[in-house]
Amino acid sequence: MAERPESAAADREDWEAGRLVRPGPVWWVGAGLLVGAAVVVAVWRRHELAQAFGLISRVRVPQLVVAVGCEALSVVCFAAVPRRLLLAGGVRWSLRRMTAITVAANAVAGALPGGAAFATAWVYRQLNRRGVEPVLAATVLMVAGALSALGLAILTVLGMLTVGAAGAAAVVRPLAGALVLALVIGLVVFSLSRFAGFRAAVRRAWFTAGGRSGRVRQAQLLLARVVEQARSLQPGFRPWLGPATYALMNWVFDAACLAACLWALGIGVPWRGILLAYALTQIPGSLRLTPGSIGVVEASLSALLVLYGLPPGPAIAGTLLYRAISYWALQPVGWANWIGVTFQTGGPSWRPGLRTDRDTHRSGRRPPHEPGT
Repeated sequence: MAERPESAAADREDWEAGRLVRPGPVWWVGAGLLVGAAVVVAVWRRHELAQAFGLISRVRVPQLVVAVGCEALSVVCFAAVPRRLLLAGGVRWSLRRMTAITVAANAVAGALPGGAAFATAWVYRQLNRRGVEPVLAATVLMVAGALSALGLAILTVLGMLTVGAAGAAAVVRPLAGALVLALVIGLVVFSLSRFAGFRAAVRRAWFTAGGRSGRVRQAQLLLARVVEQARSLQPGFRPWLGPATYALMNWVFDAACLAACLWALGIGVPWRGILLAYALTQIPGSLRLTPGSIGVVEASLSALLVLYGLPPGPAIAGTLLYRAISYWALQPVGWANWIGVTFQTGGPSWRPGLRTDRDTHRSGRRPPHEPGT
């Protein structure tokens, strides 16, 4: 389709995002150290690696299909979160289109240094090109990220509960307390935000803290608009359960893919520790110290699986098979979707009867809210 007038500004935003996340000397030094460490570990653990590749060569196909299915469900759940948020904002997108954009953004995030920022800028542009107002698009991305972080925090707490209080769990017990406290504080603040007096007090304190800096005040105004838009997306507490559940199930199905990979290799699954090992691996993996966190995830997950009872060889085999499905297999699929979405022509897609944010702004009416997918 023809580019909208805003596409030039979107191009500038994409370029600015890329410029801001361009890796510097520190990043390259850190990445070089990680690569060097990976080579040293590979040489040092060559016997375990040989055992791991031997196990992978004898993988069971039916169980492998289960692992692939779990990963596919994880991707669909991840795409369902912004789709539900767009629907709450008055914009109807098909799950197929949202999944294509999600898989493409995942490929961008996993292939480039600072790829998460590039992927976010790209998704923002695709939303804006297809009729989603800038504030609504930014709000959807921000809220989806927050719900994803909340889902991972819940999964981490559940993992700590299942692993028990003895042994290696004692190392991460303070983290469990901090996560529970953060969840409680978040729920309290969310509940208080329903009262106009509380929102007004927070707004006054927020703007007072901005001082006299024009840039800080501009950033505060923009964030305030995003927060207000987020509140208008899903008024009340119950409507948030749907997107939050999808965000949690994204992590659950991805962890199930890891368990199915161990099952496909004939390795006994360490049920008491696998959830916590998986959740803790996502923390360093989210830092994107290398493209796709290559080396970081493999080393972290293998070490944690060994910590929770697996021999080194099987732990490495399960990790490599899991990464082959959850990362490497999604890269070509994601880039194919990226090409299709980026050069796609056609108008904005929303369901008749639901207004876009732009139409709502012109008419002065709020869009109707429709539950369900």
